[in-house]
Amino acid sequence: MLMTSLSIIIPTMNEERSIGKVIDAIRESIPNSISYEVLIVDTDSKDRTREIAASKGAVIIDEPRRGYGRAYKTGFEKANGRIIATLDADMTYPADKIPELMRILESEDLDFITTNRMALMDPGAMNFTHRLGNRVLSLTTRLLFRVKIRDSQSGMWIFKKEILPKLNLTSDGMALSEELKIESFKKFRAKEVPIRYSPRVGEVKLNTWRDGTQNLKFLFKKRFGKK
Repeated sequence: MLMTSLSIIIPTMNEERSIGKVIDAIRESIPNSISYEVLIVDTDSKDRTREIAASKGAVIIDEPRRGYGRAYKTGFEKANGRIIATLDADMTYPADKIPELMRILESEDLDFITTNRMALMDPGAMNFTHRLGNRVLSLTTRLLFRVKIRDSQSGMWIFKKEILPKLNLTSDGMALSEELKIESFKKFRAKEVPIRYSPRVGEVKLNTWRDGTQNLKFLFKKRFGKK
């Protein structure tokens, strides 16, 4: 049996309209030369998300504890791949970019890649308030932690699993995204790569003001809190 070289982790909650399309896009994009698994970390979906994902060969992981960060931490623990990639379940991130990001990771001897949605954003993919909030959070991240990141909130990453034990990931919420980048850029060879970002399929779950405020508070706590 070949060792799984790639684990693709997707958190879900009521994503029946899009999850099948996301998995189809993955299957069409990953070449046969790469052994991979798709891990769906589901936080108590009430629709057919799990059924659809399972029918397309994904591994379903139940995570009753709520939280974006919690879902990813659970996925990280269950991943068998040497490389981990992440996507949202709403068709916003380009699954077809994963093989290219893997090549960059290997050819440039990197440990972690995050993506910049702002560079190639499709019309209607992000409203003005969300863009403004992202700019504030990204600027704050650069100023507080001296890391070269243009999009601190992007949720598409690809990295070597071996770095996880050395990352101090404390957030179980949306702030895990910025924390993961801060830790990786500070401790490992990391890079930000531009990607296409598309309008989402399905219900918007992000609360711009609430989540943005919590993420901003988290940045100051991580920077100036007790070590």
